[in-house]
Amino acid sequence: VGSVLSSYGWYLLLAVVAVYLLVQKVSRSLAARPSGRPGAAEAAEEPDVVVRRQEALAAARLRMQEELNAQAERYKEKQKQLEEERRRQKIAMWESMQEGKSYKGNLKLNQQEVESGASASAVPKSKPNKKPLRGGGYNPLSGEGGGTCSWRPGRRGPSAGG
Repeated sequence: VGSVLSSYGWYLLLAVVAVYLLVQKVSRSLAARPSGRPGAAEAAEEPDVVVRRQEALAAARLRMQEELNAQAERYKEKQKQLEEERRRQKIAMWESMQEGKSYKGNLKLNQQEVESGASASAVPKSKPNKKPLRGGGYNPLSGEGGGTCSWRPGRRGPSAGG
């Protein structure tokens, strides 16, 4: 017996501790779980509360579904309006192309008309008079009037062949 304890003593001690902890954990889980089903007892005592809760849940789901359907309907209407506007623009572009006009300029004019109609009630803003950044005599290609900075290309070396 002494030789077994001396060679396997630590292993036996660890095994006993592991079994002890396992028993403690199982006993706690059994104590935490009450006997019988408490949900069944509560439902048997107050069925009208459960029915009211389920009805409220169904009503909330129905409300949410109706709201979702309304949002989907609004989205479809918006998409139809956008498609109609795109169709009108394509027709206008085609007609202007048939007449030989620039369709891009025509579209810009149409958009400006829409914007001017929308902003007709707005007060137009006047731009303040701005003085030019450079004087009228400035010409960057002449090399005059530009101050001390002037750029000139470098000489061509012998590698520029012929």
